[in-house]
Amino acid sequence: RACCPFHNENTPSFWVSPQKQFYHCFGCGAHGTALGFLMEYDKLSFPEAIEELASRLGLEVPREGGGGGPQDHPGTTQPLYDMNLRVAKHYAGVLPADNRAREYAKKRGLTRETVEKFMIGFAPNSWNELLKRFGATDADRKVLLDCGLIIERERTDNRTLDRFYDRFRDRLMFPIRDSRGRVLAFGGRIVDQGEPKYLNSPETMLFHKGRELYGLYEVRQSRSSLKRLLVVEGYMDVARLHQAGVNYAVATLGTATTPEHLRRIFKLVSEVVFCFDGDRAGRAAAWRALGNALPEAREGRQIRFLFLPEGHDPHSLVGEEGREGFEKRLDGALPLSEYLVSALAEQADLSHADGRAQFAELARPLVSKVAPGIYRDLLIDRLAEPIKLSSARLTQLWFNEAGSQGEHARGEAARRRKHPFADRHDQAGLLGERDEFVGRDAVHLRMLPAQQGFVANELDVARSRL
Repeated sequence: RACCPFHNENTPSFWVSPQKQFYHCFGCGAHGTALGFLMEYDKLSFPEAIEELASRLGLEVPREGGGGGPQDHPGTTQPLYDMNLRVAKHYAGVLPADNRAREYAKKRGLTRETVEKFMIGFAPNSWNELLKRFGATDADRKVLLDCGLIIERERTDNRTLDRFYDRFRDRLMFPIRDSRGRVLAFGGRIVDQGEPKYLNSPETMLFHKGRELYGLYEVRQSRSSLKRLLVVEGYMDVARLHQAGVNYAVATLGTATTPEHLRRIFKLVSEVVFCFDGDRAGRAAAWRALGNALPEAREGRQIRFLFLPEGHDPHSLVGEEGREGFEKRLDGALPLSEYLVSALAEQADLSHADGRAQFAELARPLVSKVAPGIYRDLLIDRLAEPIKLSSARLTQLWFNEAGSQGEHARGEAARRRKHPFADRHDQAGLLGERDEFVGRDAVHLRMLPAQQGFVANELDVARSRL
């Protein structure tokens, strides 16, 4: 018996029955098995919970088919996980011992607790630090290479150490962990001056940047009731936001938010807020995020956008305004529908019909990404307002045009069956223009040069009858 981890209480009411293999809280009613506990408490998916329990017992999970992910090759990937963890611990040990790196972290406002929580470290300004420590054998160097921690030179002599060099040098290092806390890759922020300012591990057998979210492991470990996720652009922003108490912040890793990112997010929460700088680059990133978010938009989900004041990023703004001030801005973030309308209105002049038509044409391919349902209908209602059309008419023009053309074609076919000779010249395909006269009556024929011979013959027949 213990205090329940799912709600606050002073008197223990949480019971675990090893014999029956379930837990139950008599206070809040939480109930489940070991798998259910990992899924609810650690926020793991069902396959992840299976993997976690199996790893604790030293068992290998049998699989069918093979999905091509890291979990399908445990014998191949485990050395990579082990190496990444060893390197992360090494970097974490270097940071407090290096005065320059320690002062830089302090200057960026990171406390010791935050550094430890995110396992932040420092990569020395050396071309072979990792090679000397972890690359003693060919097998070790192969693992370092597969982890993306070292790079092979294009042209070298036969000396082993000269063939490779460390990828990360003179950088504050941020381990990127999966939902189980395993180190997949690293992100590095240059200390002082240098390019590129941010550097991530390359794509590896473990790491796919379009799938992972930095800080998601730490979010799941916060144990708080998770209602929304805040997506920012940098790992420094994530660490600083968590430190301020905004412990639901995550970051993409050098890429725009992908549909896979969103699917992972909506498995955990029903609301996501994208936070971007207010400059041109930030707004361009927001527009890309909107395009990828539209297929995942539907009733029951909230997607919103927050633009920060000029000259601020999340790291600086939360330091200036604190948690309460920052979360007040989050509460005023633009819903997807409002951001879409405002962004399109900047590209079209809504004061005249031409501009409103352009607005509608810009909106059409975007709305077509949204799954049919209540949300799409309401989004069309909102888009119909600035162009002064009814939502029913807009829906018909956007999505029923093919059906309307089909009705028109069927009507034309019925008319021609009733009057088979009424459109003789239409059936001949006369699409150009030419004026001919038969007697005193002018006949205006539209035709192409290819039909001129046919028309001339028709005119000769007509003249012979006069």
